[in-house]
Amino acid sequence: MGNYIATYITHPDTMPVPDGPPTFDPMLGFPNGRKPREMKISEEDMIAAHIPPDQRDYCAHKYLELHECKRIHYPFMIKCAHKKHEYHACLVDDYTLRLKEYERERRLLERQKRIQQAAAA
Repeated sequence: MGNYIATYITHPDTMPVPDGPPTFDPMLGFPNGRKPREMKISEEDMIAAHIPPDQRDYCAHKYLELHECKRIHYPFMIKCAHKKHEYHACLVDDYTLRLKEYERERRLLERQKRIQQAAAA
């Protein structure tokens, strides 16, 4: 509820679009550059492996490993607990990175607003 109020009522001009494209240069503030995020499995491979569309993200390779392990060890899928842990850790890392990118975008929007206000004054 708090994010809704900030996005649409109190700070609509400095809140980024959730799940939207970045509005600033991704290299802004990184003098030595950034390591680009890459998918470790191609879209064609995901389609061939019948990975559901909602699971086709940066952790799709871990999802595929988990289901392959389950297929091999059925009905003793408890043996795949380590793969399940790796998959969930990947999801947490991805969520944390997306959260940091959202916060970076919000702070850059606030910075841009302060610069425009200082130039107008």
